[in-house]
Amino acid sequence: MDLWNLRPVTLPAELETLRRDIRAFLGAELAAGRFTPRCDQWLGGWDASFSRRLGERGWIGMAFPEQYGGRQAGALARFVVTEELLAAGAPVAAHWIADRQTGPGLLRFGTEEQKHTYLPGIARGERFFAVGLSEPDTGSDLASVRTRATRVVDGWRLSGTKVWTSGAHHAQTLVVLARTAAPAADRHAGLGQFIIDLPHPAVQIRPIRLLTGEHHFNEVVLDEVFVPDARVLGEPGDGWHQVTHELAMERSGPERILSTFPLLAVATESLAAAGRLGERCALGSVVARLWALRQMSLAVAGRLEAGGVPAVEAAAVKDLGTRFENTVIDCVRMLTQVEPDPGATDELPRMLAEAVLHSPGFTLRGGTNEILRGVIARQLGVR
Repeated sequence: MDLWNLRPVTLPAELETLRRDIRAFLGAELAAGRFTPRCDQWLGGWDASFSRRLGERGWIGMAFPEQYGGRQAGALARFVVTEELLAAGAPVAAHWIADRQTGPGLLRFGTEEQKHTYLPGIARGERFFAVGLSEPDTGSDLASVRTRATRVVDGWRLSGTKVWTSGAHHAQTLVVLARTAAPAADRHAGLGQFIIDLPHPAVQIRPIRLLTGEHHFNEVVLDEVFVPDARVLGEPGDGWHQVTHELAMERSGPERILSTFPLLAVATESLAAAGRLGERCALGSVVARLWALRQMSLAVAGRLEAGGVPAVEAAAVKDLGTRFENTVIDCVRMLTQVEPDPGATDELPRMLAEAVLHSPGFTLRGGTNEILRGVIARQLGVR
């Protein structure tokens, strides 16, 4: 594992111009009252019109080649854009999965027809994706997938159930991981990815509500769904390799450390306004950890930019990052002594309530910490 050899990345000077442009855009959006900063908006902030405005500026699908609607700007440019959007608490959920993983997956493994069909819409902020990975009773142990893909004339028929499928009730397209062959000694063999346009008469989507009553996650039931050969992503049987590539993008990004950053920023401003300078050491400790994790996440982005697949390093960043996000909440509660209140007009109690209610999912989504540590242990040869 190269985790301990992740090379520091220095962002090119031209990306600072990009950062200023994004901040100016976000300032104008806030001034116009087009969004309210909130925690965890890459999961809960579904706003298709906001995504379209980002797409108009070329800030979605930035790494796509120009013939597919992108700017060929690279993983580091995307890192800067996503970092600013998350720090501002902007509503980015609509395009998040397509921009982060299904778009790059299509670019790497898709056919020319699939690329031309889906990538330009993603880059415009108009085509939204969901991914069907986790299943009942197996959680995020993807090697235990039981959804079945059976070969039929001109395609495949899929049956099974997926859970924790973010945004499936809004998405126009679903990418499903399914088993194309009977389970074998190698649990990673015999998997495939399939593209299903939604809505589909053989796909039922049911809400899984959060403690808040919010509807972001879904149970997705596939009942003999026909998928033509033209909608198979990559090679049947090679799904584990393809998904592993996606997970490197899913698990290492700045969303794993910045979901609660809007809360940390508001709490710091509140303490400063109250003249509570004695809290600087505690806040400084949290910010120092944030900066170290940010450098790790940026280093993984650098590996992606160079064409690498740092899946194990990404697992380590997610494990550390999602535990840190809960530390932010504990620190803010301890220092401010503010009671969480989801209905408050004041930002601090409102954001604190949002963060507390979303916090059980931080270490679950995208792979539980137990799964991630298993990935790391296997790479180290101790499991």
